[in-house]
Amino acid sequence: MSINYLEELNESQQAAVMYNEGPSLVIAGAGSGKTRVLTYKIAYLLDNGYNPWNILALTFTNKAAREMKERIAKNVGGNRAKYLWMGTFHSIFSRILRVEASLLGFTSQFTIYDTADTKSLLRSIMKEMKLDEKMYKPGVVQTRISNAKNLLISPAAYAVNRELIQHDMDLRMPAIRDIYSKYWERCKNAGAMDFDDLLFYTFILFRDFPDVLQKYSAQFRYVLVDEYQDTNYAQHSIVYQLTKENQKVCVVGDDAQSIYSFRGANIDNILNFTKIYPTARIFKLEQNYRSTQTIVSAANSLIEKNQRQIPKEVFSEKERGEPIGVFQAYSDMEEGEIVVNKISEIHRRREDSYSDFAILYRTNAQSRIFEEALRRRSIPYKIYGGLSFYQRKEIKDAIAYFRLVVNANDEEAFKRIINYPARGIGDTTVGKIIDGAVNHGVSLWTAMSDPLAYEINISKATQNKIEAFRNLITGFMVDLPVKNAYDLGRDIIYKSGIMNDIRQDNTPENLSRQENIEELMNGVQDFCSQRLEEGDPHVLLIDFLSEVALLTDQDSDKGEDEKVTLMTIHAAKGLEFPNVFVVGMEENLFPGNNVTYVPSALEEERRLFYVAITRAEKNCFLSFARNRMRYGKSEFASPSRFLRDIDTCYLELPDEMREVRREQPVFRSGTTPRSPINRNLPNTTGTMKRVTPSLLSAGSSGTASNTNIQVGQNIEHERFGIGEVLKIEGDGDNMKATIHFKNAGNKQLLLRFARFKVLND
Repeated sequence: MSINYLEELNESQQAAVMYNEGPSLVIAGAGSGKTRVLTYKIAYLLDNGYNPWNILALTFTNKAAREMKERIAKNVGGNRAKYLWMGTFHSIFSRILRVEASLLGFTSQFTIYDTADTKSLLRSIMKEMKLDEKMYKPGVVQTRISNAKNLLISPAAYAVNRELIQHDMDLRMPAIRDIYSKYWERCKNAGAMDFDDLLFYTFILFRDFPDVLQKYSAQFRYVLVDEYQDTNYAQHSIVYQLTKENQKVCVVGDDAQSIYSFRGANIDNILNFTKIYPTARIFKLEQNYRSTQTIVSAANSLIEKNQRQIPKEVFSEKERGEPIGVFQAYSDMEEGEIVVNKISEIHRRREDSYSDFAILYRTNAQSRIFEEALRRRSIPYKIYGGLSFYQRKEIKDAIAYFRLVVNANDEEAFKRIINYPARGIGDTTVGKIIDGAVNHGVSLWTAMSDPLAYEINISKATQNKIEAFRNLITGFMVDLPVKNAYDLGRDIIYKSGIMNDIRQDNTPENLSRQENIEELMNGVQDFCSQRLEEGDPHVLLIDFLSEVALLTDQDSDKGEDEKVTLMTIHAAKGLEFPNVFVVGMEENLFPGNNVTYVPSALEEERRLFYVAITRAEKNCFLSFARNRMRYGKSEFASPSRFLRDIDTCYLELPDEMREVRREQPVFRSGTTPRSPINRNLPNTTGTMKRVTPSLLSAGSSGTASNTNIQVGQNIEHERFGIGEVLKIEGDGDNMKATIHFKNAGNKQLLLRFARFKVLND
């Protein structure tokens, strides 16, 4: 490869590529060409006396390793590139372990257990120990053991660690240390390692066998690590083992994008790199090639509020670009309409493809509002790295209960939930019920209701379990015609055991499931409220299921590339889009209420917001709602403190708000606002002149607001926002108004149930 490739790099990139005399830390700001630098640095090493097998490059994903290897192959030739030791931590270390397995008491054919294998073995161990699986949830136990391994804590060390033991006691799972010990031994006896073991055993190998460490340290004359801010303690420790002698190590990352502490990532690894390697040189890649000047400057003004960071000043030489738009919505429902309307407008006006748009949110549960708003406008979309809201397991489980209550003969719903949550009705029993139903030409429900009549040979104990399930469902059926969809749906969620099942632990996965179930119920309540305002006082579960069936029918003729992308901010890291919407910018949502008073957690949330903003190439929009549906009712929401961390000059705010913003203090990590944060932020939902709410509020028959409302008046609705009264018809309790809402369109509301305020000029 010609040295001319260096001419493609800017001055900072060149310096980072060409310095190979000792340890180096490359701080790569967002969009600064990190992958190019890594690729060219490896090429430069190959051009300067290094053989490919002497270079170890560690990445976090197979995709990143594959793409880098392909780029290098184009420049140095495939024959040379294929001998590079380049891959994920786990793939590289498993390769080493297979060679050295006998030293650790394994054979080179050891099995690698995946997550399902691990959980299955843990269940077996806990069953043998006669531990209650409802108390000792396999997922929680697995997480505790995984965290210990990533901190290089062995079963013996775990058993004498007072802090860990106390934490297990607090979780009411004191036997975890014994489970860990048995699990370690069982894996060893089975000749198996799980993913965490691949790191732990590599560390043990290098620690206990100095000659082996010396062999690999000599082989890997240069070690490179990508995304160093995401390394955990075990990964960092192994890298140090390999490089502490020759000090030929280059780590690349961005402390401002460290957002995975929940996976064990330790930001201290990158912040303290120069303490661990005192002779290290720091190279800062500060030119952003992705975003406009305004987006980059706004992100800088945000992240500078963090205390623990490596200072840098990212800049862009692209066009200045538009200011970041801030949208205030009256409700989460209107927020969905505002965002989708803006996407539609840009798509139409600028002819941007739908694939040029991304909606980013803090939690998976937030996708529902935007999915439904997009469907109403027939705009195709895809959920990146996850499932559409109504395709998520916990949602499908809940909907299956709803379906079976409405229609006891629904075979698919029956099979899905007869043993969920677990009630001791196994696959063998279900198979017998299916055979009995098929042989007699009846539904599974009918066959289950009378096992003897349909020749279903089951024990008395199993009959009792089936009877309990049938009584549970028939109890809900009794309420079907008398309870509204929300009340009955909530009864089903709780009495069926779904909510109890997903509240057994607080792993990130289970917290997401809890949020999704709550969001489902928010959707049911929203549906009931809207139908009530439209004049239907009896909104039943069957009505909601009919709506869901329409919502989930989203077949599209457009290709995969012609879809708006919806994803969590965590999933968006490393991606970029011309137009980005960061939604749900509210206190207790982003940042979440569980991190508000924890400085380190609050700083990570701010870094997450930084990641979100820097995904945008041309346009970035931020939105928040004044009211958000929580636990089935509308609750007041305050704008996120992070909105105030961005310098006003980079935001699109009304003139009257600018002076107010300038008067407000800047809040750094660990501090709390001293005045209502929403005073600082604009109403950008429309161009109506300023109005003030009257004391009249609709909501009960015969109020002054019902009788005095007039065509042409402006109203403020709790969910739909500002609207203008177009038409009034009927009288008394049957009086209806047709109202045009700026973002939600036309709605016909029954005034005695409508939730709005009349606005006076």
